[in-house]
Amino acid sequence: MKHPNDNAKPATATASPRRPRGRPASSDAGGADALLRSARNAFARSGYDATSVREIARVSGVDPALVTHHFGSKEALWIAVVDQIADEAAPMIAKTAALRATSGLGPRARVEGAVSILIDQVFLTPDVGMFFSTAATETGERLNLLIERVVRPFHDVFVPLLTDAIDAGEISQQDPDIMFMMLANGISKTVAYSHMLGPFSSLPRRPKEFKRAVLATALVMLG
Repeated sequence: MKHPNDNAKPATATASPRRPRGRPASSDAGGADALLRSARNAFARSGYDATSVREIARVSGVDPALVTHHFGSKEALWIAVVDQIADEAAPMIAKTAALRATSGLGPRARVEGAVSILIDQVFLTPDVGMFFSTAATETGERLNLLIERVVRPFHDVFVPLLTDAIDAGEISQQDPDIMFMMLANGISKTVAYSHMLGPFSSLPRRPKEFKRAVLATALVMLG
């Protein structure tokens, strides 16, 4: 006798794509996203070791059990925050990669375009710079994950643009990897810690002018 399920498709045919480590199922995404935002801010302020699941739950206004339900552990939650940042950075990386194949732009103009794209992203997600300030003190697997998921993909599309411009003599002779780090870190930290600039400048209180000033200063750094 034929079983009713004999004609059913194999489970793998309808299974959803594999999710990155630490990310909740799509059906839970609404509540999980709010928790991720709270966790991102908490990790940015205090770092991984000094941040507790209970504290994240408290500032989120939820029971700690809900955090466990969505993410399972503090480490999985931290990984999910990194994945969220990587997802947000993906369009920036794609736009930067596309610059190298853009006709009508010289090597320096491509670098300037990449810097502008970076600044747009930094102003869109200013808390990322603060998260990196604490996350960069990590060691071992967490640091490796941060580098591979977020830093290396952007490095690998940005540095070739710098190298092309240096080889063409359109940017001063500098180490492209150091230039990349100084630009990326300098821009992100300046925006993330704009409250430190506040006592000396009114620019942080005028976002459009602040953004233009950051871009102009970054372009001067190119030489």
